Amino acid sequence: MKRLRVGDLVQVISGKEEGKQGRITKILADEDRVVVEGLNTVTRHQRPTPRNQEGGKITKEAPIHASNVMPVDPATGKPTRVKVRVGEDGKKTRVGKSGSAIGVG
Repeated sequence: MKRLRVGDLVQVISGKEEGKQGRITKILADEDRVVVEGLNTVTRHQRPTPRNQEGGKITKEAPIHASNVMPVDPATGKPTRVKVRVGEDGKKTRVGKSGSAIGVG
């Protein structure tokens, strides 16, 4: 079971965005990186194309290494390590240090 999933609320623990929180929008598993909504934004210059008539400067989120983010515990609101708990029915759930379930659904 993976530590991070799309939609998780995470906090950046190192780098220029340290201490900020956001939701994961994309996971790049091959590169071990995640894209977090509203964080690590970069500006790129875009040439006008038939699809984008305007061109100009475009700001978008750049990936952050997965080791630099931690899921936020819903009970405490602080970053936490993830444990996997196996229920009586055999289903696995991700839980934080406080014991509350982490994730969207």
